[in-house]
Amino acid sequence: MLLPSTSAMALKEWAVAVRALGSGQQILILRKGGIHREDKDFRIVHPEFLLYPTYEHQKPELLKPSHDGEVEQTLQGAKTPDSVTFTHWCRVTDKFEVQGVSELESISEFHMWTDDYAEKRLYWRPKQPLTVALLRVYQLQRPQTVPVLDEYSGCKSWVELGQDVPLGHTASALSDSEYEDRADEIRGALGAETATV
Repeated sequence: MLLPSTSAMALKEWAVAVRALGSGQQILILRKGGIHREDKDFRIVHPEFLLYPTYEHQKPELLKPSHDGEVEQTLQGAKTPDSVTFTHWCRVTDKFEVQGVSELESISEFHMWTDDYAEKRLYWRPKQPLTVALLRVYQLQRPQTVPVLDEYSGCKSWVELGQDVPLGHTASALSDSEYEDRADEIRGALGAETATV
């Protein structure tokens, strides 16, 4: 599959989750949106984007015991707040809208967050479904560091970078077959053949 040469869009995600996605440990994200008014309804309007690592909201107690110590590891590698380093780019292959706890429980084994935290995400703004997105992740062979602009700040999901970040050579976190096997497991758990974006 042909990948673009640059990207000007990024999605904010916990640095610890970016690491899990980038290593192939996890292929999904759970989102309800940001806090700002214009971003309160999370929508996958950009099916391809860079992963923007964030540090301020991630807490060790919100992760399963199997991920103990990983938040601290990301903090050791954190750059200055004046810049952001992009190490991974991804493409959304599937998205699902989860409405109830039973659906959420069915995919618990496929993500790093505690069941309690995942349920809190589900119940926040309860009239809105929780978006589960499956990401095909690629590692940039040459990480790209750019200055953090004022418009990047705040509790928003999507960040328009205002510049084309070169992707260069990339390597897939998982092979085609590995990714499809994992995605099929999640699709099956949610009772869906596919929910391609």
